[in-house]
Amino acid sequence: MTLDGLDEEQLAAVTAPRGPVCVLAGAGTGKTRTITRRIAHLISTGHVAPGQVLAVTFTARAAGEMRTRLRGLGIGGVQARTFHAAAMRQLRYFWPRVIGGEPWRLIEGKLRAVQQVASRLRVNTETETLRDLAGEIEWAKASLVAPDAYPKAAAGRSTPLPVEQVAEVYAGYEELKKRVRVLDFDDLLLHVAAILEDDPAVAQEFRDQYRCFVVDEYQDVTPLQQRVLDAWLGERDDLTVVGDPNQTIYTFAGATAKYLLEFPRRFPEAVVVRLRRDHRSTPQVVAVANTLISGARNRPAGARTALVGQLPPGPDPTFAEWDDEPAEAAATAAKIRRLIADGTPASEIAVLFRTNAQSEVYEQALTEAGVPYQVRGGERFFQRPEVRRAMAAIRTADVPGPLVDAVRAVLAPIGLTPEPPGGAAQRAVWESLLALVELAEELVAVEPQADLRRLADELQVRADAAHPPTVQGVTLASMHAAKGLEWDVVFLVGLTEGTLPIQHADGDEAAIEEERRLLYVGVTRARRVLHMSWALSRRPDGGRRRRRSRFLHALIPEHHPASRVVEDTGRGRAKPRCRVCGAPLVGSAAALLRRCADCPSDVDLDLLERLRHWRSEVAKQQRVPAFVVLTDQTLTAIAEQRPTDRASLVAIPGIGARKVDRYGEDVLALVADE
Repeated sequence: MTLDGLDEEQLAAVTAPRGPVCVLAGAGTGKTRTITRRIAHLISTGHVAPGQVLAVTFTARAAGEMRTRLRGLGIGGVQARTFHAAAMRQLRYFWPRVIGGEPWRLIEGKLRAVQQVASRLRVNTETETLRDLAGEIEWAKASLVAPDAYPKAAAGRSTPLPVEQVAEVYAGYEELKKRVRVLDFDDLLLHVAAILEDDPAVAQEFRDQYRCFVVDEYQDVTPLQQRVLDAWLGERDDLTVVGDPNQTIYTFAGATAKYLLEFPRRFPEAVVVRLRRDHRSTPQVVAVANTLISGARNRPAGARTALVGQLPPGPDPTFAEWDDEPAEAAATAAKIRRLIADGTPASEIAVLFRTNAQSEVYEQALTEAGVPYQVRGGERFFQRPEVRRAMAAIRTADVPGPLVDAVRAVLAPIGLTPEPPGGAAQRAVWESLLALVELAEELVAVEPQADLRRLADELQVRADAAHPPTVQGVTLASMHAAKGLEWDVVFLVGLTEGTLPIQHADGDEAAIEEERRLLYVGVTRARRVLHMSWALSRRPDGGRRRRRSRFLHALIPEHHPASRVVEDTGRGRAKPRCRVCGAPLVGSAAALLRRCADCPSDVDLDLLERLRHWRSEVAKQQRVPAFVVLTDQTLTAIAEQRPTDRASLVAIPGIGARKVDRYGEDVLALVADE
């Protein structure tokens, strides 16, 4: 059973000898299937006992999915957890022996403690600044950077406050936690690593228990997580890692793909298997994904394998340009309504965007279209009042008969009717309850004899692990939150410069490439249908100054109406042409300078020098890298085009409304040589 239905590459990964194994698994190539089958194969052939396997991944949902699949293969007893959940379990066990007394309390979030420290130090305590400070502390701890080393390590990062102040807050935060005897989630990993490194007896006991390790999404490990993994392993090498460097999208939080890419160097005898066959998406979606990622710069060798679609052909991806965001959202909602009417389940449709702030206009459009939706945030599912009541009812009920029928009977008094109700609030309750019925159906498919008590246990496990069932509604999610998920139909919306790539990435090649990988993740979430769109203005009454994302240039077919690069001329839309020779412009650099790369530059060198000096002074004042103010290419474009007013300045790509408000007067004064 463990080897049934595997393709040649998956089979090679599953049956690889016990020892170091590196699986480079492209999007849609069946990595979860492969690693769960590998675990089952190692157990069924007697290489290891279930209780000796520790499998770690990055989300509770992924860990829950792994446990579910292993149960379906008849394998129980494997510890499949997130890094933090595994570390918390180990720390609680070893704490009385190593540290003594009761374990310190775990705090759920950093904001309150960070606010206390920031207030004492008299620095900005606005909510957004506090969140950014908490994020910087998380990055530092994930990167194994102590408070005194932070200023040097953070050089070049965009920080919410000057690096010295961030370091002060960071140090104060650590002191406060020690004083009140609490831990944050990063401390779980730090303490476990330290205990195993410093106490040989504890390390030996742990290593006697766990002998085989599997790490999913290995491209996203941080230096801190790698330190924990090294402490778990000791001198052993019974390790399987699975990852895709093309899906590294968390470097801002300290993640790095170097451990995945350098795995064969660390373990020269490792078996390396590349999974290339995409079993998720149609060849049309796969082609878009391959074209997109092939444009990446400085792509490492381990990331250069193209996907090979295995599914029958499907529809071509569509591209659409809209005048404004409400029009884009309304059109998206109308398409979704037609898809649902034609038989596509709402739960098989997703709208994905770059930032959570983009969600609101789509929530409104779907509400007006009468389309049910859920904003991705599964950790809240088990906190809903109707779900808590349902779990309590299932736990205490004594209803005979098949499980699914019994669940429907138990949930009827709570609000589960044969047909969905009309009101939006009642409909949301009904959909939550229906999701529990569908979970019962899934459980019966794996365990035909399951009863209400078994379902109650499964619900509690999922609640503890934040692993919710599927709710029947269109999913709205950021591309980061969509990682690891998939749908039949995916709408990628808001694909404009300044949004994807995000504005603060401009000028930083590594950040731009991460934005490309983020879009690649979004594209590869689609199984069958992919729609990509953008709007030229945020509001109906706004000027159409936005430009579609640079990542789309190679994706849109030449004959497509949206293949032109849009320029707001005030008289309608036209293809931008070189201001020197008049030829159509190709590429983002040419569009920025408004001339062909081969045409002579008419840059004003004196102006360019003044701009660079000004930028250097502003960067010093703001304590940010120079490119954060304006990039070299943008300065060159200004020195060539010499804008004379705000309208001509904002027409230069890389200068949005925010930068015009901030720097416009200074730049225009420099152009005028005042």
